[in-house]
Amino acid sequence: MKAHVSSILLAVQDMDRAKRFYTEGLGWKIENDYGISVFFESDGASPVGFYGREGLAGLVGLSPEGSGFSGVVLTYVVRSEARVDEIMDEAEKAGATILKPAGALPWGGYGGTFADPDGYVWSLGYSAEGEDQPYAE
Repeated sequence: MKAHVSSILLAVQDMDRAKRFYTEGLGWKIENDYGISVFFESDGASPVGFYGREGLAGLVGLSPEGSGFSGVVLTYVVRSEARVDEIMDEAEKAGATILKPAGALPWGGYGGTFADPDGYVWSLGYSAEGEDQPYAE
């Protein structure tokens, strides 16, 4: 198995709320809306989509019940501190919970974290070190 993710599916409680957060709040564009799942334009990266929480849990053979830290963090690397701040503001205005405000990071970079309305954690980051970072934009 290669170190590659073909797509990322997030289980959501409320499909309409999730679509509003990502489209109206963060500016994502829907590529395909199948009703039970939605996929966004990926701009060449691994596609991100939503699936109803109960349906996705059943699809993979798990219970939809659960709480707390899932152990998964989605990262988004940008090319400036200003862009980190802009995205954090967009997310907060869209209804995200700011978990860690943007600021200096212990390893020398700059970043912050927020949780979307379903609790998925997004870590935004920037570092002036290195030119081969996995930039999202």
